[in-house]
Amino acid sequence: MTEETGRTDEEARPADVDTGFWLWLVAVPLMVVGYLVDMVSTREPHPPVVVFVLSGMFVFVIAAVVVTFLFLMRQGYRWARTVLTGGGVASVVYSGSRLFSVDRPTAGAVLYAISVIFGAVLIAGGVFLLHRKDAHAFFVR
Repeated sequence: MTEETGRTDEEARPADVDTGFWLWLVAVPLMVVGYLVDMVSTREPHPPVVVFVLSGMFVFVIAAVVVTFLFLMRQGYRWARTVLTGGGVASVVYSGSRLFSVDRPTAGAVLYAISVIFGAVLIAGGVFLLHRKDAHAFFVR
């Protein structure tokens, strides 16, 4: 409960922040699926299995960090929103460029395209909502 407004944090949090949070939370597993499909379905020479294991572990650690930043952002931390915005723009650009530049089998290409396109649209929507006027005023920490 804040002293100056007499409201709890959940009541003071704008709907744009909650909606942006949920858009991001749905986008994270979609982007992870896209990354994993991209990793195993490319027609390039495949690296040893240990590279797949380490890459899979890396992507799950990154996903856990993103989810942690989402919860911090939801609490009003401006720096978490900034990091998420930068990472979101980078992931949309990266996945979009991989969408048209990598040769994949048909099933892998369709699964990659579906997961990455939906994930990128959700991330873009989340970034947009987190930078609207009401949401911007919420980030004071």
